[in-house]
Amino acid sequence: MASELKMSAQLEQIDGELADHFRALANGFQKLDKIKDPNRQSKQLEELTAKMRECKRLIKEFDRELKEEENGNPPEVNKQLNEKKQSMIKELNSYVALRKTYMSSLGNKRIELFDMGAGMSDPAAESNVRMASEMSNQELIDVGRKAMDETDQTIERSKKVVHETVEVGAQTAATLKGQTEQMGRIVNELDTINFSIKKASQLVKEIGRQVATDKCIMLFLFLIVVGVVAVIVVKIVHPNNKSIRDIPGLAPPAPARKLLSVQYYQAY
Repeated sequence: MASELKMSAQLEQIDGELADHFRALANGFQKLDKIKDPNRQSKQLEELTAKMRECKRLIKEFDRELKEEENGNPPEVNKQLNEKKQSMIKELNSYVALRKTYMSSLGNKRIELFDMGAGMSDPAAESNVRMASEMSNQELIDVGRKAMDETDQTIERSKKVVHETVEVGAQTAATLKGQTEQMGRIVNELDTINFSIKKASQLVKEIGRQVATDKCIMLFLFLIVVGVVAVIVVKIVHPNNKSIRDIPGLAPPAPARKLLSVQYYQAY
């Protein structure tokens, strides 16, 4: 044990950490047997691999500390510490070998699942699922050629889809361009209509002002006509009205006057 070996505090700390990691590895591999999902198994193996890397680092650190303390320790203590290091390395190697076994088993399971998934597309082949290692070279070549043909067909279909997508994109671009031009024409027409409305408003205002002026002139002429008619009526009704005689054009004609000389000659 660590107390019997009389390890230093640094070595005891490293030994304790390694013991914790080894327990975690043992529990992890026990749990791995109960996991049926290959994806979960792969994730569990990744976690265990990380712990094994940490154990390797701690063993190297243990060896480095051991070499630094080797001159100050008795030969018997150094021997026991080296044996302790070798036991750590052996235990780690056992977990490494166990990991390789699980990785190999997990890889075979993945191949089987892949083969079964390929057979599901063909119901007649479900009963003839075989591992790649059981096929002959010719069969492997045929399978490879078939896979290449299917890949080529998939590529051709993808090219066709891409070509159709490009055509649809071009048509869409042309449609958008036409709609953009149409919107531009609509905007120009709206500007023209707006300008026409403003011009019409100005014309209406000018016409309104002109009509108001014409009304004033017509009213003034009407008043003049009414005044003339009133004077004529008054003249007819009261012909001796002196105030009306003085109006130019309306006064009665003056009586004819004879010259004095004419009257004189007539008298004689």
